[in-house]
Amino acid sequence: MTAGDFYARFGVRRRINAAGALTRLGGMPMAPEVTNAMVEASRGSIDIAELQSAASRIVAAVTGAEAGMVTTGASAALTLAAAACMTGWDVARMAALPDASTFPREILLPRTHRTAYAQALRTAGARLIDIGHNDRGTGAGVRGLEPWEIEAAITPATAAFMFAATPATTHDLPMVVATCRVRGLPVIVDAAAQLPPKGNLRRFFELGADLVAFSGGKAIGGPQASGILAGRRDLVGAALLQQLDMDVPPDSWDPPSPIDRAALRGVPHHGIGRGFKAGKEEIVGLLVALERFVAADDAANNAGLEARLRAIGERLAGKSGLKGMLRTAQVTGRTPLFELVVDSAQTGVDAPGLARRLLAGDPPVHLSERRSAEGILLLDPQALAPSDDAPLVAAILAALDDRT
Repeated sequence: MTAGDFYARFGVRRRINAAGALTRLGGMPMAPEVTNAMVEASRGSIDIAELQSAASRIVAAVTGAEAGMVTTGASAALTLAAAACMTGWDVARMAALPDASTFPREILLPRTHRTAYAQALRTAGARLIDIGHNDRGTGAGVRGLEPWEIEAAITPATAAFMFAATPATTHDLPMVVATCRVRGLPVIVDAAAQLPPKGNLRRFFELGADLVAFSGGKAIGGPQASGILAGRRDLVGAALLQQLDMDVPPDSWDPPSPIDRAALRGVPHHGIGRGFKAGKEEIVGLLVALERFVAADDAANNAGLEARLRAIGERLAGKSGLKGMLRTAQVTGRTPLFELVVDSAQTGVDAPGLARRLLAGDPPVHLSERRSAEGILLLDPQALAPSDDAPLVAAILAALDDRT
């Protein structure tokens, strides 16, 4: 039975996804090699800790970090990163989380980096401290985050610095790292959606980050419920300790490679990340997908996506009230996008209204609405099947002709 048959059996509609590799739409379609690997992994019993040791070696080789682990998504990676920075190897602190009131728990976060995903840090018990100003973001000025603002915010209660990486913020990372390193403060980088280019797997470590979180279910093409946390061995080890099943006999426990048994004064119980357990299928699927992603040709992939977007744009070009613009991967810094500008005076519907019509279709069609308030809908081809290109065009044209 095919996936489509299963969805129909369960009463779930298949959708045309031109909104990107979004969690709520199931992320990226997985390649047959990945799904086959997951099926094969499901058929045997292994030690999850030993499998995470293998994952650490592979992730370290790919990223240049000291160690790595497979998590259940980038958000889980951020929660575990916060926990690791607050506890280190202290098993008593691990047992206390999410109550971190008796030890350093503050994580510095620039106002320009504050997103809803910061909740993942608070889940571990961290207290977020907003710093800096948003002059650039509001158009009120030209200055960004400065070293003195970081220095002034650091206190004995500070545990880490959180940095949300984007093409617009990454140039600030070396300054942040240099300022924090003098004070012994680890820097966590949220790079969940910063792939491709695949060079970013190494770039943030080359710029000095201590921990980096990547999504496994977006561009990498792994299971949707997978992610990577990579970085300093001691911090990855502390994070892994707080994710693993720790119902183990202390005398015979054999910890995975990122964990320093000698640094522990005891064997911890289940940690704050126990609910984020990664299964053998997710770990193997992510590792196979990561190998495929690293071996792929970014330029060729982007050229193919750009060609498809140009063809889609040409089919929509004759429609009055629509203007399209291709934004190449070179412009976006990641993957190509197609901007669809909706002139409501000519079409009779604004961008949010057009999005609603598309969602009401059969099958429902999803475009990215993150700029809909500007009258722009985005076609993101990352998770768009080539066979859906023509139905996508037909659905957009039909929605524009709908006068109901």
